[in-house]
Amino acid sequence: MGGTPGQGRQAGGTPRAALADLLAGNRRFVSGQPIHGHDVTAAAAASGDQQPYAVVLGCIDSRVPLEAIFDQTFGAICVIRTGGHVLDRAVCGSIEYVVGQLGVPLVMVLGHERCGAVGAAVDALRTGERPGGSLAYLVDEIAPAVTEIGFDDPAVHPLAIRRHVRRTVRTLRDDDLLAGPVAAGRVAVTGGLYDLATGEVALLDPG
Repeated sequence: MGGTPGQGRQAGGTPRAALADLLAGNRRFVSGQPIHGHDVTAAAAASGDQQPYAVVLGCIDSRVPLEAIFDQTFGAICVIRTGGHVLDRAVCGSIEYVVGQLGVPLVMVLGHERCGAVGAAVDALRTGERPGGSLAYLVDEIAPAVTEIGFDDPAVHPLAIRRHVRRTVRTLRDDDLLAGPVAAGRVAVTGGLYDLATGEVALLDPG
């Protein structure tokens, strides 16, 4: 982490503009016409203070490289990845930092189809066998979304993925240090879903 308080340079400092820029990059990615791709030199990462305009919380799935699918260059977005985009104190603190200290106006929670972490939670609830180690923490954090859908529902996996994104969004909107900026309209927290087959990101309504 580093830098000084900023206003979200590329997108004009507003949640709406930041979201529009992310989605425009995704459209370039889907169409096979990225601006940045992976041709970013090391000098780009080292030049000047970082002035990101968004923070994206996504899953660790190797098929969902966040800078690539949004076609963003170094310094444009802060990326946090955990299994099933599960929150903990370190993740929340990191988001609070970039919003409070770097002036980032947009937080996006990005789930994806066929998420293995959500699948693990579904399996644990169906079998009654809770995994060991810290994987149990991931399962426990995702389990409420599965329970709300019902683990016997044939479509529980895809539905729970969406529900878990929405629950994560609500948790962040209620965060002690984010609730004020969100209420004032200076920061937006939104959710999306990445389609592994098409590469498209669809926004999810609050639900």
